[in-house]
Amino acid sequence: MKRCLIFLALVQWAAGEADFWDLPPLRYSDTKATDSLAKLAADLESGARKVEGATGLDRLKFVLHELDVPEESQMLVFSKTSHQNPLIDPRNPRSLYFSENTYVGYVPGGAIEAVVQDPVLGPVFYLIEEKGPRGMRIERDLSNCMSCHGTSRTENVPGLLVRSVYPDADGHPLLAMGTSHVTHSTPLAERWGGYYVTGRSSLGHLGNRVYAEGDEGLPRPSELADLRAEIDVSKYPRPTSDIVALMVLEHQCRMHSLLNAASLQYRRARYLSEVLDPTADADQGSAGRVADAMAEKIVQCLFFTGEADPGEGIEGGEAFQKAFTARFPSTRDGQSLADFQLYSRIFKNRCSYMVYSDAFRDLPARVKRVVLERMHAVLAGEDPFFDWLKASERRRITAILSETLPGWND
Repeated sequence: MKRCLIFLALVQWAAGEADFWDLPPLRYSDTKATDSLAKLAADLESGARKVEGATGLDRLKFVLHELDVPEESQMLVFSKTSHQNPLIDPRNPRSLYFSENTYVGYVPGGAIEAVVQDPVLGPVFYLIEEKGPRGMRIERDLSNCMSCHGTSRTENVPGLLVRSVYPDADGHPLLAMGTSHVTHSTPLAERWGGYYVTGRSSLGHLGNRVYAEGDEGLPRPSELADLRAEIDVSKYPRPTSDIVALMVLEHQCRMHSLLNAASLQYRRARYLSEVLDPTADADQGSAGRVADAMAEKIVQCLFFTGEADPGEGIEGGEAFQKAFTARFPSTRDGQSLADFQLYSRIFKNRCSYMVYSDAFRDLPARVKRVVLERMHAVLAGEDPFFDWLKASERRRITAILSETLPGWND
C-alpha cells in the first residue's frame, strides 16, 4: 500500500497538478476528437459540405439537423450563467437543445455552442462561430467550459449539469439567495430559476420570473402555452421552453456525467495499476473497485433513485414528447423506456432510456458487465433497496430490455 501511495504521489507531482483527464492514458486535451461534429468540421473545411442558410437562426437549424438534435427539445434560459453572458437577458434568452448524445446552445446575436459525445473522450465542447456570409468556424473549447463543466458537480470529469438560480431583472444570479444543482431528485420547488417554462405544473417552481434582493423567492405554479408575450419568438425555432424537456434534460445530464466519469476514472485507474504491477490483474485491484463503485452510482440513477414527485401532473407540448419517444426502440407490443407518465413520476417504466446512448454503449467492458449484472439483480427483485419498483413494472422493463437492448440477454 505504501509503495502505491508513493507512486501515485510522484505521478501527480510530475504532472504539475494537471487535471487527471489530461494525464495518461486519457490525454483529453491532446487527443483528436472523432465525434460527429469533428467530422462535420472536417467536411466544411474540405468543401465536402456547405452551410445551409446565412442567418444565425439558419446556422442553428443546420447544426441541429446535422447532429440529429430535435428542435422540439428547445428550452430557454435567461440567467447569465454561461459562456455568452453579455448577450443573455430575459428579453434575449439562450436556447438549449439535446438528444441522448448531443447538446446544443444558441444565443441570438452570438455563437452556437455544442457538447458532443466522442467514443473515446466522452463529452467534447465546441464553439461554432460565423465565418463569412455562408460559413462556420467550428473550434474545440479546452478551457472556458471546464470551469463549470469539470468540477465535483460533474463527478470531476468533463460533464454536464443544470443549475437553478434566482436571476435579477438583467439575468444576473443573486447568489446570496442560493443556487441548486438540479437532477431528477431535486424538488420542483427548487427548479427552473432563470428558465422560461411552458406547459403546466400543479406544483410551484422558480421559473418565468426575476427576483430582487430580499425577495422570499417562493415557488409558484405556472401555465404558459408559449412565450409570445415575453420575448421575440421569431429569433428561435419554436415559441416554447417545454417543461417536459426540462425534466428529461435534468435526468439526462446527471446520467451522462456518471457514464463518462465511470469510463474515464476506470481507464485511469487501470493504467496506474498496470504501470505499478504489469503482472497483476487490475480488475481484481483498484481498477475493479472503481468499476464497482461507479457501476452502483450508474444503476441507482438508471432506475431513478430518489426521483422527485412531480405532483398531480405535468403537461408539456405534444411536439417534444412525440419527437423524443420516436428516437428510441419499442417492443412488438409497443412498450418503450421512453413512454411518459407525467404524474407521480416522469416515465412509465423507470429504467433510463440512456441505456441506448453512445455513452452507455461505449462503457469499458468491466464497468458495463457490472452495470448489467446489477440491473438484472434489481429487476429480478433481489435487491430490497429498489423496492419502489413493483413486480409489474420490473416485468415490463425486463421485457423491453430483452427485445431492444443489445447484449441484455447474453
